[in-house]
Amino acid sequence: MENNSKIQCFNKEHEKEATSKFYCAECNIYMCSKCEAFHSKFFKTHKQYNLDNTKDFNKIFTGFCKEESHLEKLDYFCKTHNKLICSSCIIKVQTKDKGQHMNCNVCSIEDIKNEKKIY
Repeated sequence: MENNSKIQCFNKEHEKEATSKFYCAECNIYMCSKCEAFHSKFFKTHKQYNLDNTKDFNKIFTGFCKEESHLEKLDYFCKTHNKLICSSCIIKVQTKDKGQHMNCNVCSIEDIKNEKKIY
């Protein structure tokens, strides 16, 4: 898999050098180890997942979209915004709450799982 398909840290200063190791479900962000250390210190009640842990990784990539009117499974990952999305998030026509990611760099969750080599 190409290097540009890795999940990068949400922090723009770290995104080019640091691959994400953690995910915060409350903030919906991916973090490198350095950012996670600060995040866990300030947000002690947030549920964070370790992307290197198979069980944690599989928990992250399941569930339904949190957008108000989207009742679809999270099957895609928006690399542009570093977040999980459903098919309504990427439809070609942008309406009130759909198509926000129609022009983004999107891949399937399976691509991310294969990249991390977690089955």
